[in-house]
Amino acid sequence: MTDDTMVAITDAVTLGREGKPDAARESLLTLWSSLGPQGDPLHRCTLAHYLADLYDDAAEALAWDIRALDAADSLTNTRAKQYHASLDVQGFYPSLHLNLADNYRKLSSFTAAQRELTAAKATLHALPDTPYGTMIRTAVDEVEAAIQAHDTSPRASAPTGRG
Repeated sequence: MTDDTMVAITDAVTLGREGKPDAARESLLTLWSSLGPQGDPLHRCTLAHYLADLYDDAAEALAWDIRALDAADSLTNTRAKQYHASLDVQGFYPSLHLNLADNYRKLSSFTAAQRELTAAKATLHALPDTPYGTMIRTAVDEVEAAIQAHDTSPRASAPTGRG
């Protein structure tokens, strides 16, 4: 069975990756409005996670990353596996906490950034040994080094949701 909302989210993400971040953001914001605060946690988590990457402003990205984490906390493995059998909600947390850590770091909130980075590191075991897992583990190391250096500059390897 096709999940029309996930198709719409994927289409919006594709717009961003094609260099149309404004159109992607507008599409995702429209979808968000239709979901509502009690909407499907998989939809809310996925949408907020991708929408955060479309904001250059760390405070705006942080708000969406918090929404993604909140939705993940409501998401069950049963629901995630209905969408795709390989999904495990625990595997969402390293990236979610990493994004929070990176946004807090960019906002010079290094204590909060370290707290989120510690949470990301505590969940890395949930990631498979795949290129995606390697990418997240590498980003954790990069964010950790930036936190220690009190570096607030954007990471070159950070997802932007565009291009």
